[in-house]
Amino acid sequence: MSFEANELSFAEFKNEVIADYKIACVSRNMSLLARKEVLGGKAKFGIFGDGKEIPQIAMAKQFKKGDWRSGYYRDQTFILAAGMMTPKEFFAQLYGETRTELNPDNGGRSFNNHFGTRTIDEKGEWKRLTDMKCTSSDISPTAGQMPRLVGLAMASKLYRNNPGLKEFDQFSINGNEVAFGTIGDASTSEGHFFETLNAAGVLQIPMAVSVWDDGYGISVPKKFQTTKESISKALKGFEKGPKDKTGMLIYNARGWDYAGLCQMYEEGIRRCREEHVPVLFHVEELTQPVGHSTSGSHERYKSSERLQWEKDYDGLVQMRQWMIESKLATIEELDAIEEDAVIEVKTAQKEAFKEFNDAFKAERQELLDIITQKNCVCNEIKQDKIDGIVQQLKTSLSLNRKEILSAARKVLRHYCAACEKPNSMKAQLKAWVKKYFDQGWENYSKWLYSEDDYSALKVTPVPPAFDGESSTVPGREILRDNFDHIFANNPRVVTFGEDTGFLGGVNQTLEGMQEKYGDLRVRDTGIRETTILGKGIGMALRGLRPIAEIQYFDYLLYALQTMSDDLATTRYRTKNGQKAPLIVRTRGHRLEGIWHSGSPLSMVINSIRGVYVCVPRDMTRAAGFYNTLLSADDPALVIEPLNGYRLREKRPSNIGEFKVPLGVPEIIEEGKDVTLVTYGSCVRIAQDAVKQLADIGVSVELIDVQTLLPFDTNKVILESIKKTNRVVFFDEDVPGGATAYMMHKVVEEHGAFYHLDASPKTVTAKDHRPAYGTDGDYFSNPNAEDVYEAIYALMAEFDPKRFPAIY
Repeated sequence: MSFEANELSFAEFKNEVIADYKIACVSRNMSLLARKEVLGGKAKFGIFGDGKEIPQIAMAKQFKKGDWRSGYYRDQTFILAAGMMTPKEFFAQLYGETRTELNPDNGGRSFNNHFGTRTIDEKGEWKRLTDMKCTSSDISPTAGQMPRLVGLAMASKLYRNNPGLKEFDQFSINGNEVAFGTIGDASTSEGHFFETLNAAGVLQIPMAVSVWDDGYGISVPKKFQTTKESISKALKGFEKGPKDKTGMLIYNARGWDYAGLCQMYEEGIRRCREEHVPVLFHVEELTQPVGHSTSGSHERYKSSERLQWEKDYDGLVQMRQWMIESKLATIEELDAIEEDAVIEVKTAQKEAFKEFNDAFKAERQELLDIITQKNCVCNEIKQDKIDGIVQQLKTSLSLNRKEILSAARKVLRHYCAACEKPNSMKAQLKAWVKKYFDQGWENYSKWLYSEDDYSALKVTPVPPAFDGESSTVPGREILRDNFDHIFANNPRVVTFGEDTGFLGGVNQTLEGMQEKYGDLRVRDTGIRETTILGKGIGMALRGLRPIAEIQYFDYLLYALQTMSDDLATTRYRTKNGQKAPLIVRTRGHRLEGIWHSGSPLSMVINSIRGVYVCVPRDMTRAAGFYNTLLSADDPALVIEPLNGYRLREKRPSNIGEFKVPLGVPEIIEEGKDVTLVTYGSCVRIAQDAVKQLADIGVSVELIDVQTLLPFDTNKVILESIKKTNRVVFFDEDVPGGATAYMMHKVVEEHGAFYHLDASPKTVTAKDHRPAYGTDGDYFSNPNAEDVYEAIYALMAEFDPKRFPAIY
């Protein structure tokens, strides 16, 4: 219900205000009681929204079905007022409840106040998002929620202005949806915030950002945080005037002024929704009654005068006083509301903790029933030690799954090592431990990637087809024609990046696409990699299929935090409640100098688990990966080989249709002496070395891994090593980088160690980034001679007479 008093009878107006006050009281008591639960040891950590209740209630009045939120961990009142959470679910989050029917927002994967609407069902199918109030899944890094906000709002602009998207009404109703963003005032100092607002001001998208300003960032006052001690003053140049085509509307309000806040949000969100103009709401004079979090108290850094002011201008105190003065409620009525709020919250907490703890008690009892059987009388059983473990488990004050499984594993040590009776106590306990580990995988590890029918690993491969009429063309043309097919057949696909639109990409792989499909689908952006990535995440969350282009692989580091903390964890942290099938497209390897070398693979693959990483050796393979990924719903990074756009390849006759499988290496050259493993642009260098080695009688099996995540799911490399008994891993990352990763996977994880007659070897770049120029590259990066000599040395160990020392 909107807050327009002249649209309501006095009774209706009064009831709405009283209901809002009740929500504020419930939320405040949730914060207070949850803090006690943490300090009392029932929960690990807590961070709450106390002091922010009143503006969040005012904002929630304007939040409609189909709208999206990208907020932070103080928004509990907003979520509560919008009807997206119950107090009981709040406490389930606090305790880390893993059952999504009890903790739907994160299933125990994140701590409390990390919300996320379940936008896909158990089969991975999209729900009808226009029938829901949606929040993207929260992350903790300060301002980390901002980049995706650009995409959440930009999606509305596309749905409103692209006729080809009108049929997808489960995602949008004519682009009328607003993307609500929230952030603490101190976090506006982060670059993510400024980059996001700049992008929104340029794009003119329906994005509404609320800044909760309580004067501090933990202990640091805003005079050390923000120019002019005011984010709205600092952003004055961003403000949109009547004749401006870019910029944003800026509103200010006091956080304890209920009536003023309601009026501000009603006007600001109306204009945001109707005009598609971004809006900034700077909400000042807020408080934080119980401090930053359960890890400390604000009394340590606030003066007594400030603490007294916070008591006097607490939003609940001010709203109560206003209601009494306005004769909307009596003191007695408000006292009763406050008492009811306390009871409601205590009841919710008790129910949530009972459900949480009862599950542990049942699991403990199941284990004890096995251990305390008396059907095993072997003399080797160390019963006294078992009894001690059992007693400790029975009396544990902090019952949890760690305590339960740890006890079971310790008990196993004290049974007869040689016991193999099929129904013995040991056999039952071993089976129980295995089942409990499986349950642990389900609770705490599953769903890093898609595991349903939309998994990229389940896409049926289609090889590129060639016929007598297949011509040889520059690799860029294969990509260009493949993108043309994609855009013509999938209206939800959009792409954007630096020089991506009008120019058609720096390597002309999108030549003519903007003219053909319009600048909403093939779009240029400014130099802002973080929000390029964030825009892709937000669009993907809203049902589009974005391809976000980062011009060069090195530039991905500007966006790596967003890719690592947000995109890579989306499905995992929601326990399969959300998906963001974004494809990040870039190019790398062997260009020039320190910042265009394009090969810090280990830095990336070890920080974006949850995103597939494709490293095609040519443009046919790259196009095949795009076709595969767009047939699935996993996020992925595709690194095109930079020096391959002008190299000629045979043009497949089934452009747009062929699909390269993920996780399946390709044997480029068969051999019997040594297995050589590499990827990307290094494949051509390896082919040169293999040819040179063949001249001296060394037969090398050359394998292109094709993807680093996933890696060799069928153990192709292992089978090769069983034949050759020697292996060399080659790439242009630093020593201990991606070659070490590949060695670990093959030698340790796949078990190739048992088939090696010589130590595995790596050929890598130097410890530093490559120096400039042809000579800098030669001395910094591995080359064909390095590969030749590494393999030659392996053969010399085997037959030194046939392969005498070169140096």
